[in-house]
Amino acid sequence: MRPIFQAAGIVSLLAGVTGAITVDFNDDRSIKDAASTVAFGLVKYYTGNNTGDVPGNLPDPYFWWEAGAMFGTLIDYWFYTGDDTYNAITTQAMLHQTGEDRDFMPRNQTRAMGNDDQGFWAMAAMSAAENNFPNPPEDEPQWLALVQAVFNEYAGRWDTEDCGGGLRWQVFAFNNGFDYKNSISNGCFFNIASRLARYTGNQTYANWAEKVWDWMEDIGYIDEDYNVYDGAGALKNCADINRAQWTYNAGIFLQGAAVMQNFTGGNSTWKQRVEGLAKRSREYFFDDGIVVERPCEGFNFCDIDQQSFKGYLMRWMASAAQMAPSTFDILMPLLGSSAAAAAQQCSGSPPASEFRGKPGTACGFKWTEKDKFDGLVGVGQQMSALSAIQYTLVKKQTAPPVTADTGGTSLGNVNAGRRIEDKMPSVPEISTGEKVAAGFLTSAIVFTIIGACVFVMLD
Repeated sequence: MRPIFQAAGIVSLLAGVTGAITVDFNDDRSIKDAASTVAFGLVKYYTGNNTGDVPGNLPDPYFWWEAGAMFGTLIDYWFYTGDDTYNAITTQAMLHQTGEDRDFMPRNQTRAMGNDDQGFWAMAAMSAAENNFPNPPEDEPQWLALVQAVFNEYAGRWDTEDCGGGLRWQVFAFNNGFDYKNSISNGCFFNIASRLARYTGNQTYANWAEKVWDWMEDIGYIDEDYNVYDGAGALKNCADINRAQWTYNAGIFLQGAAVMQNFTGGNSTWKQRVEGLAKRSREYFFDDGIVVERPCEGFNFCDIDQQSFKGYLMRWMASAAQMAPSTFDILMPLLGSSAAAAAQQCSGSPPASEFRGKPGTACGFKWTEKDKFDGLVGVGQQMSALSAIQYTLVKKQTAPPVTADTGGTSLGNVNAGRRIEDKMPSVPEISTGEKVAAGFLTSAIVFTIIGACVFVMLD
């Protein structure tokens, strides 16, 4: 069979850089060794397993949701490489952050929680169920039940008062962003609904996945060309759409649609949607086969969150290629060429205060800069590079994730989760400092939107 990574080059060589990563992408052992090196550098950012720290939390300046994304990546790392080095801290973190009600709403995070924040932890738990990651002790929350709890809470938050439906960005009305309905929050709902449908066989989940997709199309967040836009203000009936296109918005719907195609036995409507998203992603997000965060990367304007987005696209492309085989030859060569470029960026040796992994293996952000390390390091960059590298282990013959009928062992609870109204009185009052911080975040979002709009006009 012709190697799918031929266009990217067989070997990623980093001449003259001590400790830099060398990968032969046609050798699984080489890929696993490279992933191990990058994963080590990623976990060195984590402090939650230190004495006196909180399991599951990343240190400042990283937000809670990105820790959930990181542990989801590490669950897949174990599955594809067989390396269980980080399983213990992953399980500890995931269980600690489930919260008092076993729904990924821990008290220390709830007051500022977005629906997307909760969703990234739920998607990590879904990956644990699908990959048969070691189950927690019987008296602890179970992976499948945790996802079902979040699903039930999402269904209870579905809001028809503005825009005819959809989830709001923020869970609580007192948070900045409550009046914004965004694609990533609804993407989380769509994603876990589709995956729960496939895992459990329960049509109710599939019906909700259909409902979310239909709303996204009806409101204009997904257009006829399969562009996926960021969101809009609910107070204006979602008419003022922010047309910035982020890799993770396209990716989260790509994976969910591919899962629905798989669940429905190849339904032609879902097949068309999957292929439309795959082709549009290839057209829009890739320069010479290398993924780019289009709204901000060219302007050096990507914030800490946005510097992690492209890794999620890599994850969801690999999953879509498994679930919808007709997209394999579209998606996997792009993943392969991006992985080779990412490996070349994993060549930095920043100060120990910025990176405590192996010298010469800190991963940068701009993968299109092949000949030099860009100096932009952090959790998002390291996690994205790990994702790109490890998902090249997906082959056409790779077995798809399990379901409850094909070997899945995680226990569920269809009634898990509590109505959000029950939680409202227990949320502590927001401090002045937190309000100021929220204001800064809102300002950052506004500037990002302005930059994205400028780019769209220039494009």
